[in-house]
Amino acid sequence: MLRLVKYLKPYLPAILLAIVLLFVQANADLSLPDYLSKIVNIGVQQGGIEQAVPQAIRQSEMDRVMIFLNAEEKAAVLGAYTLKETSSADENILKTYPALASQSIYLLNTIDQAEVERLNPVMGKALLAVYTIEQIQADPAKAKAMMGAGGGFDLSKLPAGTDLFALLAKMPAAQTAQITAMINQKMSGMGSNVIVQAAAAPIKAEYQALGMDTARLQTDYILRVGGIMLLLSLLTGACTVAVGYLSARAAAGFSRDLRKIIFEKVSAFSSAELDKFSTASLITRTTNDVTQIQMVVIMMVRMVAYAPIVGVGGIIRAIGKDASMWWIIALAVMILMSVIVVLFSVTLPRFKLVQKLIDRLNLVTRENLSGMMVIRAFNRQDFEEERFDRANNDLTGTMLFVSRVMVFMMPFMMLVMNGLSLLIIWVGAHQVAESAMQVGDMMAFMQYAIQIVFSFLMLSFMFIILPRAEVSADRIADVLETKQSICDPEKPQTFPAGKTRSLEFRHVSFRFPGADENVLCNIDFTALPGQTTAIIGATGSGKSTLVNLIPRFHDVTDGAILIDGVDIRQVTQHDLREKIGYVPQKSNLFSGTIESNLRYADEDASQDELMAAADVAQASEFINAGAEGLATEIAQGGGNVSGGQKQRLSIARALVKKAPVYIFDDSFSALDFKTDAALRKALKEKMADSILLVVTQRVSTIKKAEQIIVLEDGNMVGKGTHQELLANCETYREIALSQLSMEELA
Repeated sequence: MLRLVKYLKPYLPAILLAIVLLFVQANADLSLPDYLSKIVNIGVQQGGIEQAVPQAIRQSEMDRVMIFLNAEEKAAVLGAYTLKETSSADENILKTYPALASQSIYLLNTIDQAEVERLNPVMGKALLAVYTIEQIQADPAKAKAMMGAGGGFDLSKLPAGTDLFALLAKMPAAQTAQITAMINQKMSGMGSNVIVQAAAAPIKAEYQALGMDTARLQTDYILRVGGIMLLLSLLTGACTVAVGYLSARAAAGFSRDLRKIIFEKVSAFSSAELDKFSTASLITRTTNDVTQIQMVVIMMVRMVAYAPIVGVGGIIRAIGKDASMWWIIALAVMILMSVIVVLFSVTLPRFKLVQKLIDRLNLVTRENLSGMMVIRAFNRQDFEEERFDRANNDLTGTMLFVSRVMVFMMPFMMLVMNGLSLLIIWVGAHQVAESAMQVGDMMAFMQYAIQIVFSFLMLSFMFIILPRAEVSADRIADVLETKQSICDPEKPQTFPAGKTRSLEFRHVSFRFPGADENVLCNIDFTALPGQTTAIIGATGSGKSTLVNLIPRFHDVTDGAILIDGVDIRQVTQHDLREKIGYVPQKSNLFSGTIESNLRYADEDASQDELMAAADVAQASEFINAGAEGLATEIAQGGGNVSGGQKQRLSIARALVKKAPVYIFDDSFSALDFKTDAALRKALKEKMADSILLVVTQRVSTIKKAEQIIVLEDGNMVGKGTHQELLANCETYREIALSQLSMEELA
């Protein structure tokens, strides 16, 4: 994947924006369990009371609270409140606190959260002590549950109606301190949140005594926090949509660019580079492999950035809720990662094999479709079906194996999550029973644990699909990083202006890359305008290889090819090929119309020019025979025209170019002798200013050629006219006599 990262640069802004949105989304998702915890703890259990520091408290109640505070705590508490006398009450305060009409109250000043956190345990413990004693006074039977703290003071022996607070206020400071110490000892195991939760009952009772609407207080809190959760959910949804759009756009654009770059790269390949990759493999790399990369880019943007944020953030927040249960998350993650490592080691080799099997299936399919007539002619349908089934079953079996292994992930993940939930509930229930944890915190911890497991699961999926994507990326990079053996010069020359005067092979030798021997040796001749230079030889003698050197489909190994005295390697490939009209050995037409195929050589050619080229190529007769003429549809590969018609259209296409050099690589083989003769005559008349190179195995086609080059095993064994070669070249004479009689050769 790293080899393709540079092609992602245009999409970095979109990816960075997506990561920012994922950070926002992750924080919103991590906040939801915390707010749920607040609804359960504060909204439901605490009646909407958020802190142990009440917003208002009656003066009489504050006096009782002061009994259980030391001097420093008294100063801190009284400093946080302002005493509001009955006489100074305004209408708004009375509306909120109706009890102010009959008695003075303390109102909480505006203080920061840090001060609230400092006062929470102080006020919470004192309020609980006051509330407990008030409950005992209301029910004397409860007095037995609280024994005097030292000095044998037994609350159960007090006379009925005794004001305990008045009694405590008159007690020596030492005894009061002992009672306070006893209360603090009983509450020592309670955390700060639990103290706040426990203090909610006395604060709620105090608010009721003040005449406040405590039901509305609870409802308002739940609606407020629920509204925040709803907004966070909407924010999460918006971020999800935006990230999905950005990731899909970046991945699709990246894939489009890759396909374009691959196509442009392959289009510039010479035959040497094309020999390294099969056509089926190049198609797979351009389609299936790029699709794999596209899918991984989407998942990487959406998961690789999101999962770590959620995982790390979830761990921090979960431990913040209860650090004692960290081992539960660690256990779940270890189990999950162990299974993922096992699955990864099992599936990785198969993932690497999948793309090769797809190549193989594409190759077999392509060969069957292109060679269907041959398969039917030899009754090999059963053999080819078995061959296709083998390739198909190999791919299917591998994919099924990988899928079956991957299917195990989901039920195992559900087992881990459900087991994790049960363990958290079991351990958390004990913590709640011991007043060391709140119910809402336990629920939040459970949700954080599930988020953490999900984040590791998302990363695991990435680790599982990355190997296949890595294979695809390497296959694509191999194509893109292939060095072209044929390149334009840094400082290209240009051909001389005017008509082309000569095409010269100057002691040319050629060998294929990696070969030990030359396939062409010391080829030396000059082709001139107005003349036909024919190249003949036995099969495999190097005829097509020789003419393919002219448009630089291969580069010469030794020697040089010159046009008008300029080495063709010193000009751009574009300028070189502008001078050449090329008709390959295997005629190839493109889907479209006859006109679109002819215009392939010159888009600006007129209708008259198209028909003139068709006349020379002896194609106008069958073109005009059709009802649609030049607009006649051509199927893919020219499948709806005969071999001879395909050759004539290919020749016409080359002639439309009006090039100074024409190469006909065995382009008359499908023509009958009459059409062949008419075509050669028309070429001689209409292309008098062009250099014609004709590769053929028909002696009759080249009898009148001004120059014939005879090849044998890559060596030029003869050069001259027909009559000269009959007299001087044994190889040519053998070829000629194998085709024509002595009378016909004369």
